[in-house]
Amino acid sequence: MGVARVHVRAWQVAYRNLLPDEYLAGLKPEDRAARYTFGGTDPRGPMTTVAVDERGTIRGFATTCAARDDDVPGHGELAAIHVDPDCWGRGVGVALLASARAYLLDSGFSRAILWVLVGNVRADRFYLKDGWTPDGTQRTDTVWGVQVNDQRYRRTL
Repeated sequence: MGVARVHVRAWQVAYRNLLPDEYLAGLKPEDRAARYTFGGTDPRGPMTTVAVDERGTIRGFATTCAARDDDVPGHGELAAIHVDPDCWGRGVGVALLASARAYLLDSGFSRAILWVLVGNVRADRFYLKDGWTPDGTQRTDTVWGVQVNDQRYRRTL
């Protein structure tokens, strides 16, 4: 439930003014929790790393996998990274991103992609600072029942 709580809180704060308010207000961790799967051992399948505080509370997570886009064979993917908004600016996201990159590299990937919601300026700055660059690919997708416009970033690991 901790990962779902972080996921929902991060969306509700980060995507304010990017997604409809009523949609964000209706997101519930309980609805999301059942969709997560943990414990897989396939390095090409989803793997989630969590960041916990001194009390054991989950403060953020990053999920990696083999890239799901057909046009980037052999790439890894940062499928998700979210930090509780109360912990933004404290290095949690930087640590999770470094861990995700290291895991992808250890899993045999030398390059990776990720997708960012168009207009998410905070995320754009975060990824650019870490050496990711937009590759010009955009998509419209449905995530959690809402249509989103994303742009793809790439990076050599």
